[in-house]
Amino acid sequence: MGIQIAPSILSADFANLESEIQRIHGADLVHVDVMDNHFVPNLTLGLPVVEAILQRTELPVDCHLMIEDPDRWAPAYAEAGAHNVTFHAEAAAAPIRLAREIRGQGARAGVGLKPATPVEPFEDLLAEIDMLLVMTVEPGFGGQRFLDICLPKIRRAREMVSKSGLDVWIQIDGGVSKDTIERCADAGADVFVAGSAVYGADDAAAAVEELRRLASEAADPGS
Repeated sequence: MGIQIAPSILSADFANLESEIQRIHGADLVHVDVMDNHFVPNLTLGLPVVEAILQRTELPVDCHLMIEDPDRWAPAYAEAGAHNVTFHAEAAAAPIRLAREIRGQGARAGVGLKPATPVEPFEDLLAEIDMLLVMTVEPGFGGQRFLDICLPKIRRAREMVSKSGLDVWIQIDGGVSKDTIERCADAGADVFVAGSAVYGADDAAAAVEELRRLASEAADPGS
């Protein structure tokens, strides 16, 4: 698995989601931020909108659930057909059971960590998940400034995954742009959520390709 770019529709025009997703036709994933105004101080969209998105795009849908009680709600997103379903470690009561439920519905299971949540306690969980999401801003709102203090955490996550020998993706979300993506790729991330850096561009598809190029070159300088 190489570099993957997952534009976040949090920065898209919600009144025209179908056409906005068409703008990113060259992306690897469509990143959908589900927020409940409890786990994070923002309210976005939920399962009915995700189901509508799934009916209108062939791109894999990557659901990031920033919600309370993901143990109850997350499996439904997998059942609906999401490619990835990521829940937050800080919110899950039984993360192993939940990850197994998501996988049992045919989706990839991801665990998200806020910037202040250490990655080391989740080393033994790697065999139960398919993706580890390292938040590089405080979750809740798009357009925030990238937190450089998260770079060592990304490196530690990559070291853990490499040591395990497992095929676990390392995703980052928050402040990803042409100015930050190379440092993140060099640190070991391979899936990049980008919102305003893509949807703020005149040509969103070209912005996706530029981010992919920058990350690929940083991840493999000899390429």
